[in-house]
Amino acid sequence: MDSIPNFSSRQLLKEESSLILPSLEVSDALEIGEITRFKGVKRKLPVAIEVRLGDWIVYHASLPGSPPENDWWIGRKARVVKLKKHSTMFERVLAQERGVDWHKENNLLDETHAIHGGGLPLITKGEGFVGGLLISLSLIHI
Repeated sequence: MDSIPNFSSRQLLKEESSLILPSLEVSDALEIGEITRFKGVKRKLPVAIEVRLGDWIVYHASLPGSPPENDWWIGRKARVVKLKKHSTMFERVLAQERGVDWHKENNLLDETHAIHGGGLPLITKGEGFVGGLLISLSLIHI
């Protein structure tokens, strides 16, 4: 797996801690999705965006240029976020720092679990992990 410059697991964990929400209702999850969609539209990015509360997909948008495969990537990232309660990038960087094969260590397949960027946990102060914000960018269309 390629190395990820300019990231450390420590920095990513600190960032995750700074993003803990006081609470998260469905209306908040929809707003998170809309803000993310707006940023993608503004930047003309071919992304698919999903916000989940547990296994419930409360928001999904596929922007122009986003292929159907992005939904498969989102599912793979969602499984990692739900399992580990951390971002997919954190999991990737931590595995690289430790020099381990993440998939072998967790007895999981790359086909079902993706440790690439774009999977972020949604965590609240009262409940802890409640879901995820998932983004898949199609680099082929850029």
